Amino acid sequence: MTTEAVTKAIPAAQPVKARRSVGSRLAEAVSGGVVRVVLIVVGLFWLVPTIGLLLSSLRSPEDMSASGWWTVFTKPSQLTFDSYQKLLENSDITNSLLNTVLITVPATVLVVVVGSLAGYAFAWMEFPGRDWWFLAVVGLLVVPVQVALIPIAELFGKIGLFGTIFGVVLFHTGYGLPFAVFLLRNFFAEIPRELLEAARLDGAGELRLFARVVMPLGGPAIASLGIFQFLWVWNDMLVALVFTKSGTQPITVALQTQVRQFGNNIDVLAPGAFISMVIPLAVFFAFQRQFVSGVMAGAVK
Repeated sequence: MTTEAVTKAIPAAQPVKARRSVGSRLAEAVSGGVVRVVLIVVGLFWLVPTIGLLLSSLRSPEDMSASGWWTVFTKPSQLTFDSYQKLLENSDITNSLLNTVLITVPATVLVVVVGSLAGYAFAWMEFPGRDWWFLAVVGLLVVPVQVALIPIAELFGKIGLFGTIFGVVLFHTGYGLPFAVFLLRNFFAEIPRELLEAARLDGAGELRLFARVVMPLGGPAIASLGIFQFLWVWNDMLVALVFTKSGTQPITVALQTQVRQFGNNIDVLAPGAFISMVIPLAVFFAFQRQFVSGVMAGAVK
């Protein structure tokens, strides 16, 4: 019997299909349009409070007392900018917005700059006790902010910083640095050593190496840190309640003070709360791409 006849006599082997689990088949069934629809619905529900606050800020106090914000869709004539005009005429709110900027921007810049320098030092510079110092910094992450409120308040009172914007900036900077150093040190440690050694062979010093090589490569992580720190400081109320006075209060404390007089200034609360919320949202969306890159950094080597 020839080889060709033997080949024809033996039936061809059929491919064996791998058995799929019920979970994989279910995941494939819902991974299409159903998931997208669900995510869109969840996103719309998440936006409902924001939309409601925006529409409430555009209504008069009489309309807010008489009906809910959703009646705007049937009576668009309720919309007005009078509440925002009154808000700009309220010196307490405008001053608190300025105080919030004066607290948040320096506290964010200081944490980013000092945390970047310290993270580079812990990642690539040799000095005695480096690992032990880094462990001490990581240990500070577990210290709750409530533990230090009274001791630091007493210290600021003795040196004349209690109730000042500079004192609040120092507090936020001190409590933001441990996380900043931990995040940036781990990110900078992933930079290839050969790249740094090549820059050193070209005559670059540590500061030039940090500014020209490390900072551009660490842009996503630095942007993520800046967003986190900005949001934490902008939305903070606990530290501001303890360390600020009437002339240095941020917007969170000013709105809380206005709530006590809710019956007299309801037209100020909604626009003030919306402005307080929309500014950090604008900052987040402005650096959204860098934030995503920073979060995904290190996932794949």
